[in-house]
Amino acid sequence: MGDSDKALETQKEELAAVEESERTRDRRCYIPRTDIYETADEIVVVSDVPGVDKNAIDVTLEKNILTINAYLDNEEPQGYSLAYSEYEVGDFQRSFRISDEIDREKIEAVVRDGVLRVHLPKAAAARTRKISVRAG
Repeated sequence: MGDSDKALETQKEELAAVEESERTRDRRCYIPRTDIYETADEIVVVSDVPGVDKNAIDVTLEKNILTINAYLDNEEPQGYSLAYSEYEVGDFQRSFRISDEIDREKIEAVVRDGVLRVHLPKAAAARTRKISVRAG
């Protein structure tokens, strides 16, 4: 499978996954590209949400499902008409199932330069700890 075929399949999967749920806004919705990192103390979810303002992002946690909704209201420049476009505008939506090992009271989300970072601190019981070995 060539790179263009792979990209097309990925795009179809992204749109299909979002289309399975009911939407109340009449516009495209995309699955944001996401990386997930784990350290000893936390899990960090990093999602691309270009052009979205911090006030237009909802991050919710319900029944172990972390959901990111980001709404983009694109404004056309006044006095211009669109002659050609390669960039499609739409909202972003993505959900993740998280374990009980996350400290729900300390979850934080920060957006900067179109990148959303959700910090999921591990509960004290789930953190890796070094156990000392004694001679005995």
